[in-house]
Amino acid sequence: MLEAVLFDLDGTLADTAPDLGGALNQLLHEQGHPPLPMEMLRPHVSSGARGMIGAGLGIAPADSRYPDLQQRFLAIYQDALCVGTRLFDGMAEHLDELDSRAIPWGIVTNKSQRFAIPLVEGLGLRQRCICVVCGDSARRAKPNADPMHLASALMGVSASRCIYVGDDERDVTSGRAVGMTTVVAAWGYLGDGKPPASWGADAIAEAPREILGLATRKR
Repeated sequence: MLEAVLFDLDGTLADTAPDLGGALNQLLHEQGHPPLPMEMLRPHVSSGARGMIGAGLGIAPADSRYPDLQQRFLAIYQDALCVGTRLFDGMAEHLDELDSRAIPWGIVTNKSQRFAIPLVEGLGLRQRCICVVCGDSARRAKPNADPMHLASALMGVSASRCIYVGDDERDVTSGRAVGMTTVVAAWGYLGDGKPPASWGADAIAEAPREILGLATRKR
């Protein structure tokens, strides 16, 4: 039986697009550009500052302008981490069900600790989840396996007994590297690359309520 559930944060556990998109649009305003609609920005949210700045300004990390824009974007975002951010529909009920069944759950995100921890606290989840593994918690971030090894150790559950739910191909890559059962969150951002069906996940969940069946099913 699978014994624990781990979630990506942005685009899986919580819809952070309103605040990340708002930060980008403030940056665009400061740079003399018009705001962009959220529908255009949502696919890039899981890629963090790199994805947002790329989508909004067409500037990649190799560009000499990128470091200053990145720092300004992150400063804006840090001032409004949990204003419009909410758990996805059905996620609160799913977490309640996991708790009621004594199935431990945690978070593995590429968000750095200075953003992820206050955000999880703002959502009222810090005392409920067993671990919050961030992009700077382990030696290397996803798609590397390091964060999953760390999360498994913190949970006290073998990786092969964990399910990892994420909305990006790197989530599947990272989870599979340690033998976790991987599930794509079809309600998430999903990026603008290869279709999720090609990522090699064990399953695709259309809604949070489907995860529990996967989490309690024998492999």
